[in-house]
Order: sequence, then structure tokens, then C-alpha cells
Amino acid sequence: MNRLTKAAVVALALSTTALPMLVQAQERDRREHRHDRRDDRRDFRLERRDDRRDWRDGRYADRGEYWRDRRDDRRDYWVERREDRRDWRNDRWDRNNRDWWRGRADFRGYNGPRAGYWYAPSYGYYRVEPRYYDYRWRTGGYLPSQYRTYYVRDPYVYGLREAPRGYRYVHAGNDILMIAVATGLIASVMSGVY
Repeated sequence: MNRLTKAAVVALALSTTALPMLVQAQERDRREHRHDRRDDRRDFRLERRDDRRDWRDGRYADRGEYWRDRRDDRRDYWVERREDRRDWRNDRWDRNNRDWWRGRADFRGYNGPRAGYWYAPSYGYYRVEPRYYDYRWRTGGYLPSQYRTYYVRDPYVYGLREAPRGYRYVHAGNDILMIAVATGLIASVMSGVY
């Protein structure tokens, strides 16, 4: 056999044995690489899942604390509000209690009725014309302009709602009148408040 045929036989032997071995080695490497990648992805997913679980557990613990705190805050708010309402009820005008005003800051200077004067809480005593000393106010009448400035500062104390637009509550002697601001027309009368 000559050299050329030997080389051809060796090349043929190598190509039939070495080439498939080389391809097989490359395939094995590719499979191992794919397997490694799959393992890496699986590990990554497991780590992510564990991280999410840890985060979620931590988050829910925080949310639980948040909701417990919020519930406690709401409970405290309503307890305080209930206590305030009790105090407010005790601090309000009561038709059956003639001394309901005692101890209130806006009645600090009030010493009872005085001849020739009316008392307006938070304003003090002011002089009135003699014809209005014991005047009985009626719905549909008019309040003179000099007495329209003694507004009721807190109508809720007297169990009144907020006056409608264009109307105000005013003190007129021991009465509270709801009047039209522009004209002084009396819309309602609450008599004998103090």
C-alpha cells in the first residue's frame, strides 16, 4: 500500500470513528450544558419562590400589624368620640335644667337678668330699648338692626343645626332667633334659653 492509500485509510478510519466520537462529545457537552442551565433555572426559580415566600410572610406580618394598629386606632377614636359626645351632651342646653349654663366660658360674665340689659354669651351685657325688655318675638316679625350683631357662635350647644344660607342665629334677650341676614326677618324663635 502506498502512502496515499494509507493516509486515506487512516483518514477514513478516523472519520468513521473519531468524527462520531467528536460529535458525540460535543453533544454530551451540549446536553450537560443544557442540563446545567436547566438546573440553574430550577435553582433560580426555587430561590425566587423562597424569596417571594419570605417577602410575603414578612409583608403579611407587617400588614397584620398595620391592621391591628389601625383597628386599635379606630377603637380609640370612637371611644374618645363617645366620651366627647357624653361631655358635649352634658355641656348642652337643657330646657329642664335652668342652670345648664353655669361653668361655661361664654357665660363667664353672666349674673342673671338685669333690668334694661340683655346678655349675649361671649359678648356680655348690652343695653336695650325699654319696649324690648320683655318682648315676645314671633315668626314673621323683624329684629331691629341694632340687635342683629349678637350671633350665636356655636348653635350645636343649643341643639340647633347650622343655619341655612342667608340666615343666622342671634341672641335676643333669653331667646335665640333665626333671622334673614339681609332683612332681619325672623324665621324661627327658641325662647327661654337661659
